[in-house]
Amino acid sequence: MRHARRRVVRRLTRLAAVGGLVLGGAMVTQAMASETAGPSAVPPASARTLAGPGADLVTRLGASRTAGSWIGSDGRPVVAVTDAGAAAEVRRAGAEAKVVRHSMDELQSATGALRAAPRVAGTAWAVDYRTNQVVVQGDSTVSAANWSRLTRVAEGVGDFVRMERTRGTFTTRLNGAQPILSTGGRCSAGFNVTDGRNDFILTAGHCGPTGSVWFADGRAARQIGRTVAGSFPGDDFSLVRYDSGRAGDGAGVVAIGGGKGVRITGVADPAVGQRVFRSGSTSGLHDGQVTALNATVNYPEGTVSGLIQTTVCAEPGDSGGPLFSEGIALGVTSGGSGDCATGGTTFFQPVTKALATTGMKLIVAAGGTPGGAAGSSAAPSGSATQGAGAPGAASPGSSAPAAGGADGTTLLSRLRDPRNAGPGLLVIAGSLIALVASRWLRAEQDRKAYRRHYSASWG
Repeated sequence: MRHARRRVVRRLTRLAAVGGLVLGGAMVTQAMASETAGPSAVPPASARTLAGPGADLVTRLGASRTAGSWIGSDGRPVVAVTDAGAAAEVRRAGAEAKVVRHSMDELQSATGALRAAPRVAGTAWAVDYRTNQVVVQGDSTVSAANWSRLTRVAEGVGDFVRMERTRGTFTTRLNGAQPILSTGGRCSAGFNVTDGRNDFILTAGHCGPTGSVWFADGRAARQIGRTVAGSFPGDDFSLVRYDSGRAGDGAGVVAIGGGKGVRITGVADPAVGQRVFRSGSTSGLHDGQVTALNATVNYPEGTVSGLIQTTVCAEPGDSGGPLFSEGIALGVTSGGSGDCATGGTTFFQPVTKALATTGMKLIVAAGGTPGGAAGSSAAPSGSATQGAGAPGAASPGSSAPAAGGADGTTLLSRLRDPRNAGPGLLVIAGSLIALVASRWLRAEQDRKAYRRHYSASWG
């Protein structure tokens, strides 16, 4: 009876081990089949302007005859022009023309006068193409005396400078959008970039000076790298070089929460009126609209110019996080006012400027589909649904699983990841061990039975 039970146990063990080998092989095969192609790099020269024909017409007609362009509610480009001849040329090109009083030369002259005035922290200004005005904003920290002085400067420029007080304060958002932490606070990873030899995280310059050490967790157990270059104030970007030199798997994907991500397939400058998305380690994924380009913000720490102004909300800790649309990298989070409960204004450092200044190339996801809304992740609630060409119809981009990079994950966590071949290999290894163990146990049992039999016969 005891021998029969042993035979049953041995058979069940062998069956389980063989089943484990089959299951492990299937898991490895599935992981290999579903593995995404490795990332490639896109140089700044390949950046495309999403404004399309509108921006091209502005460039061709010049700053004395135009005053910017934007995307209309129907998705058509609109170009502000100052004369009938320019309007006719815009219409012949298939865009909508809006005749305005002030040229871009005049508007830029106004912003130059504001820059020359004594600096007032808590103020910001940008050209509003759609109203043909320069809009100056002052937050709650600006005193009545300083606001009055700045208002007198604006009145001396002309009636096309509009003064506005805004709620909240213009602050940098210190404290993949995956979180990165240092002794100075918490920021968000922006995009992965490379110089061909080493990989880097592109993030906000105000997050930390050169030499800052960054970690992937609050216990400082997983060091990612250190800041090796940056610019702030003036610009707002920095480079964190990975300690291993490589960004690892998923380098061309930005996280949007819940284990989901968006494939980044290119880099460009945005257009006014365009729907855009921001992801950050504090507030997650949010969307809004580009309201101005080349904006200037007077943070308490210093003045930053050339920024993208948007209606997307952001909160402390979102600094450096990525701004994108249809899988195209646009900017990294600089700062702003308000929060994601009450809304506000957020400014972004253009990625194209950062790449051009540093000589880096953006790491993109191979096999992604630029502008591919078909596989997009879920859009934020309340987003507009318009025609296919309308700004509100834009999506974040094609979806992909979000995983930590080479420096952000341990071997154990990778082996546990069902998207990798690790689990299957572990099952195969365990099954082989079980088979070997069962054979050894059987041999040992047979040897002992043999000795008992002959010991009895020896009397």
